[in-house]
Amino acid sequence: MAGEVVFGRSQLKRARFAVAAVFCVHGAVTGSFATRIPWIQEHAAVGAGQLGLALAFPALGASVAMPLAGAISHRFGARNALRGLITLWTLSLTMPSLAPNLLSLCTALFVFGATAGMSDVAMNALGVEIENRLDRSIMSGLHGMWSAGALIGSAGGTLAAHLGSDARLHHALAAAVLTALGLIACQGVLDLRSAPHEEPPPRFALPPGSAIVIGAVGFCAVFAEGASLDWSAVFLRDVLDTSAGLAAASTTAFALTMTVARLAGDRIVDRFGPVRTVRVGGVLATAGGLLVVVAPHPAVAMTGFAFIGLGVAVVVPLAFAAAGRSGPNPSQAIAGVATITYTSGLIAPSAIGAVADATSLVVSFGLVTALACGLVAGAGVLRSAGRESARSGVSDTVTRADCSPSGD
Repeated sequence: MAGEVVFGRSQLKRARFAVAAVFCVHGAVTGSFATRIPWIQEHAAVGAGQLGLALAFPALGASVAMPLAGAISHRFGARNALRGLITLWTLSLTMPSLAPNLLSLCTALFVFGATAGMSDVAMNALGVEIENRLDRSIMSGLHGMWSAGALIGSAGGTLAAHLGSDARLHHALAAAVLTALGLIACQGVLDLRSAPHEEPPPRFALPPGSAIVIGAVGFCAVFAEGASLDWSAVFLRDVLDTSAGLAAASTTAFALTMTVARLAGDRIVDRFGPVRTVRVGGVLATAGGLLVVVAPHPAVAMTGFAFIGLGVAVVVPLAFAAAGRSGPNPSQAIAGVATITYTSGLIAPSAIGAVADATSLVVSFGLVTALACGLVAGAGVLRSAGRESARSGVSDTVTRADCSPSGD
């Protein structure tokens, strides 16, 4: 078996920037879609309840398809797999706005989620590989680029909606631009290929036990994130009787806080380590939840939501990184963690709503606060297994790699 190709640091840095650009493109698709949901709802002639049902299908599609990413990467190589999957994801942006009814909308959103999940696993696996080879944290910054892309896509979608443009035209143009940018970015990623004798990973398999434990920590973080993003504005409006503008601003501020924290998170992780970072983050998120629960004034609640954003921002990137180092099959472990976190993102908004209906929104955010405490208790599972051992594990499965555009 051929030995593992050794990269220079300049090659790895270029590959890091390339993967960061892919993360940004991936996020921009999500932002472009989310801002046109009202147009899509009207075009498909579905009510609020039917729209809620349809919006569950992206997570269902992602959960079903994510385990396939490892097999695709094994067969076609990491670069070609990411190139194909990110293209499917960007092009799938055109599908929901074309749906004329509930059934076609659910089908479109299932495909939309499936392509999102597979490309998500592929780009995170490459991110973990680069992090291991650089021997420094980069996953938080990569997820920060995803958040930045989502903000850019949202800004474009907001402008398109303000101008009254047809979402079909908007999404067709956005898909064309993002597809081109994604393909350009993929030229620079590492082209990792499996050994000729290596057995392909199973197309569908239960995640390993280590991924389930790591995913539980990610579940807590994503639950708090999803609850805050979807319900912070409602909380300020209904509980604290603020204006609609101030309530909406709280959601935007939360998203910006998450983005900035993720972009700065790698330096913090490198200095203090993943376990200490997540424990401190858990304390911040817990304090933020308590501020929200007891807030007598909108400013206090907004401060609490900001603390929640700061506290949970780097948890999911670190969970993906830990999963990628937790066993011999990084893609399978990452897919397992991604499935758990996607599930958390799916159930968080409805769970908060159900608790609020039965009790109050204040009690709902008491649940968020309790889950934030779980970050403090579970941070130890994110401890690095040692990047040297991770690299030796990779060398047993990789026989050729090239991050130059001509390496196909």
